Amino acid sequence: MITLKKNKITIHLLLLVFTICTPLLAQENISGLQIAFLSDVHLQDLYGKLEDSAYKGIQNPKDGSYVTIRTMESQLHSTRIFNENYYAFIAALEDIANRKIKYVALPGDYSDDGQPLHIRGLQRILDSYTQKYDIQFFITTGNHDPAGPFAQESGKNDFLGEGGKRQPIYSKEGSYQYDENLELPVVITTDIAKMGYLGVTDYLHDFGFFPKANYKYWATPFSTYSSSDYTFAKATESATLENRTYAIKPGFTIPDVSYVVEPVEGLWIMAIDGNVYIPKTNAAVDVENPANYSGASIGYNNVLLYKKHLIEWVRKITAEAKKQEKTVIAFSHFPMIDFNDDASNEIAQFMGPNKWQLDRVPKEEVAQAFADAGLKIHFGGHMHINDTGIRTTTKGNMLVNVQTPSLAAYIPAYKLLTIKGQNLYEIETITIDDVPKFDSLFELYKMEYDFLKSKKTTDLWNNKILKTKNYHDFTDFHLKELVRLRFLPDDWSPSFKDLLFATSGADLLVFSNLETTDSFATILQQRSKYKKEWTAAKAKSIEVLKKNNLQFSDFKRWNGFDLIVDFYRIRSADRLAIKDIGIDRIKQYNLISGLFLDKKADTNSTKSSEEQIKFELFFTILKKFLNGAPADHFLIDYNSGTIKDLK
Repeated sequence: MITLKKNKITIHLLLLVFTICTPLLAQENISGLQIAFLSDVHLQDLYGKLEDSAYKGIQNPKDGSYVTIRTMESQLHSTRIFNENYYAFIAALEDIANRKIKYVALPGDYSDDGQPLHIRGLQRILDSYTQKYDIQFFITTGNHDPAGPFAQESGKNDFLGEGGKRQPIYSKEGSYQYDENLELPVVITTDIAKMGYLGVTDYLHDFGFFPKANYKYWATPFSTYSSSDYTFAKATESATLENRTYAIKPGFTIPDVSYVVEPVEGLWIMAIDGNVYIPKTNAAVDVENPANYSGASIGYNNVLLYKKHLIEWVRKITAEAKKQEKTVIAFSHFPMIDFNDDASNEIAQFMGPNKWQLDRVPKEEVAQAFADAGLKIHFGGHMHINDTGIRTTTKGNMLVNVQTPSLAAYIPAYKLLTIKGQNLYEIETITIDDVPKFDSLFELYKMEYDFLKSKKTTDLWNNKILKTKNYHDFTDFHLKELVRLRFLPDDWSPSFKDLLFATSGADLLVFSNLETTDSFATILQQRSKYKKEWTAAKAKSIEVLKKNNLQFSDFKRWNGFDLIVDFYRIRSADRLAIKDIGIDRIKQYNLISGLFLDKKADTNSTKSSEEQIKFELFFTILKKFLNGAPADHFLIDYNSGTIKDLK
């Protein structure tokens, strides 16, 4: 009896030790684990085959292949590249495979618009890397995939066709408005229609949307089981779209494909479906008509209104994870924190409240809600920018939002998370500068350019982009053309834009030291009248430069257009843009920003002219962009509540 009792005590002690140590062992097992985040891939399957049309695309004279691509004109007016990002995606996956990374998350917008042609291409590519390198992919939805909760007809008239002309491709006869300027006959194929949740998740079934037998745990916001009584059979039953719906309005029930998955002991990856498709009517008639819903580009501001169940689900999952000492890494398509380095108020005043996609900036309540629900780290996309947002609530909860750049925009990159220990995360931004075959389509673009030139097209795109030597330079050129062709005409005050165009950096430096309330435009037009004041301000500027080890001649090397381009570079890429701008130029921008803001402090704001206010706002925004939280390579330490720049 005594021996038996001792054995029982020993067994109980062993069980107790096992229970205590298992979570600790799980933490040790995932220390060093890496997850790559590739957002806003916007894949168009250039080599995909239409299943219901004889149209093969346009033949590329470089290699004889047939490709279905968009025109250069259209992609230089878009915030994303349409064609070359196909090759960049392959290059990024090759880089990931070479680094032996086994977990990859795609925070939405991995397709053009959720069309079968492109989703099939994505499925094929991901399957190949799973089979060849044993990489596990986890996907969530973006506002482009699906582009609406239910399938809808679609198409575009800006594909590149024979002779450099535009080739319209649509999913159904009559689904497009006739355009007398169409240059080639319309191609009809259902492969260009936009799929809803059903189609997208059906094709991408194996990439997290549904459970797999090898997952340790998988659940949705609608699951009734917990990790303690989890079985694959329960998960499979819970995973059907019929069991993953919510009523956004009475009578309007649509899917929510959020999920949490444990691919390896100790790690819970949370994929949040932040898409909110709001019915345009209150009458529950023709519920599955896609025309009855708005798009989902707003993101989490609408989640707070229409998908509050997600916050409660996050609270439930993080609480359960804390008990079991699991590490929760969340990702979704939309940012949870202001992605403009907290300059959104100034941007609204500078450009207007409806410019620069300010409607996508999350309200402060978003970060507060998710941080207090237990979320610590979140990877977002949507904005095609590199940024880090940090918020700490009144309850002491810290949320870090890591904005993942797009492979289809400047600077092309992905984020790499390395778990360094309990509550320690290293974040690195991996740029994709050199991309094999990135110039494969250039001969076709030359044909397009010649056609447009023959038509005497106004604002013709700059064909020097076809001389770029690598993908990095290609995306940089894309941004410059985007600024010239779209951003400047759409977003900027013509008078302020023209004023900047007429100046050099040296002019701005001197003006920042002028002791006058007269407008810069007036001074530039009447320099002889202000010769004395200008000379004194220049002398003062040179003294300031001496104290900062800068040369006046360097400020003559750039002009207002260069400044505007760099403004967009910094906004898009944060410190990654320095290699294109140069560290000396950054110092010059910081100095001028400081001088203008000192001038603002010394000036009676009630007497400020509209021009002066514009300058103050512009340089306030630029200074915030230049001095935001680390976004390139940094360490998040939740134990101390700090972020350390590792650059």
